[in-house]
Amino acid sequence: MGSTIGRFAPSPSGYLHMGNLLAMLLAWLDARSLGGALLFRMEDLDPARSRDEYRRALGEDLRWLGLDWDYGWPEPSYAQSQRTALYEEAFHALEARGLVYPCWCSRAERLAAAAAPHPGEAEFDSGCRCAHLSAKERLARELSGRRPAWKLRCPDRTVRVDDGHYGPVVQNLARDAGDFIIRRADGVFAYQLAVSVDDMRMSVTRVVRGRDLLSSAPRQKWLIETLGGTAPSYCHAPLLTDGAGKLSKRLGSLSTQVLRRETTPEALTGRLACLCGLAETDAPVTPRALIPRFSWEKIKKDDVEMDTPDA
Repeated sequence: MGSTIGRFAPSPSGYLHMGNLLAMLLAWLDARSLGGALLFRMEDLDPARSRDEYRRALGEDLRWLGLDWDYGWPEPSYAQSQRTALYEEAFHALEARGLVYPCWCSRAERLAAAAAPHPGEAEFDSGCRCAHLSAKERLARELSGRRPAWKLRCPDRTVRVDDGHYGPVVQNLARDAGDFIIRRADGVFAYQLAVSVDDMRMSVTRVVRGRDLLSSAPRQKWLIETLGGTAPSYCHAPLLTDGAGKLSKRLGSLSTQVLRRETTPEALTGRLACLCGLAETDAPVTPRALIPRFSWEKIKKDDVEMDTPDA
């Protein structure tokens, strides 16, 4: 295997849909075209949203499409639900450096400033008042019995990520991102911390995922480097949309459970390749046959709107 390590990192909160499959096809093609390996990580961090039927279906659906991987799931150590000790270690390392503080803001207060990429965690929250509480004010909140979330204090530092598809992404962490949650009030570690720890610990060198996570790349790069690791290269992909926004797992008509009954893997791969710009027509094709044709220069940058019939 080459030195390139890519990854699949689905969440078992629903069945895969065409947008998920496009991102995973591109992740697979990116790694395989470089002669690299792929790992499969199960991002079942949130117990309230993760279900066993979805865990089983994820691997089956990827194999059905013709996407293989070299290691990972179903090995338990590649499931986030089994990696809590590693997140605890990272959390305490950041805490020891004075980078972590408790936040008692309500979710409504946080969302007034930003939308959450995952339920329960604000994407950013600049100027959080909880970062400036006096000892007396903090004690009063602690005695109230209300459990805080925990935020990472972002420095006044500019971080640049050279995305392999969209080019340079530059953020001042304090101004453009702001302090963000790394552990929720219910004790669940948040997405930004978990994914950074996992990519670092699993020696991932290439991250291919949807464009909606492009803005997370600078803070994840900084967080990985702060924890002593080397950040991967990032390549973000266009989203498939229904005109109102990116596709959702609620769109049952485009889920793999329906697609597997109505089409073939080759036909679906051909359609995905055509939609993203990798192929001129939607002629049936296998993922492996696409490897020699793959280039990020061919992939569209604009999101792709498609018909989404009702489920």
